[in-house]
Formats: sequence, structure tokens, C-alpha cells
Amino acid sequence: MWFWIFLFICNMLVPVTMIGFGMLFKNHPPKEINSVYGYRTKRSMKNKETWEFANRYCGRLWLKIGAVMAVPTAIASALAYPLDDDGQGWVSMVVVTVQCIALIGSIFPVERALKEEFGEE
Repeated sequence: MWFWIFLFICNMLVPVTMIGFGMLFKNHPPKEINSVYGYRTKRSMKNKETWEFANRYCGRLWLKIGAVMAVPTAIASALAYPLDDDGQGWVSMVVVTVQCIALIGSIFPVERALKEEFGEE
């Protein structure tokens, strides 16, 4: 039971973090271009306008992805409850892998939106 609770909390970290930072970036993007906090790519850090656009766009995207991801994550975790520790671990590994793909994959639509909005580098 405790292992399942631990895995459930770990599995929910990515969607909850995406929702939290999504709301933050959507409503209050980082004010200054910096190399520590915010959506940081060469294109987004080009100037203040691209910085704000990228962070707001990423915030909206992460809010949606995080909310959508939270539901199947909770369902998969619930379905893994009756399994033994190894089974629960495998389910969690698959869930986290899919979450990481979604998190990293969110870069592509943001970069595409930056390119469409501001043109080539």
C-alpha cells in the first residue's frame, strides 16, 4: 500500500508541476530574460517580446497538457493498485516515460508558434 501511495505521488508530480507552472507562466511570465527561470531557448531569449510570447504560450500549453495528463495518470495508477510491487513499478515507469515525452515534446509547438509569430531567426 505504501509503495503504491509513493508511486502515485511520484506519477502525479509531472502533471501537477505542469499545471502549476502553466498557470504561473500564462498569467505572470518571468519579467526579465534570464538563464535560470522560464522557457529558455535561443529563439525565445532573442528579445523581450519573444520572451514574453514564448512563456505565455508555453504556460497555456503546459496547463492543457498537465490537465489532460493528470486524468490518465490517476487512472493508470488506480489500475496498478492490485498489482504487486514489480507490476506497479512497471506501470509507473511507462507513465513517467509518456509524461517525459509530452513534457519534452511541448518544445516543438512553442518553437513553431515563435517561428510563425516572429519569423525565422
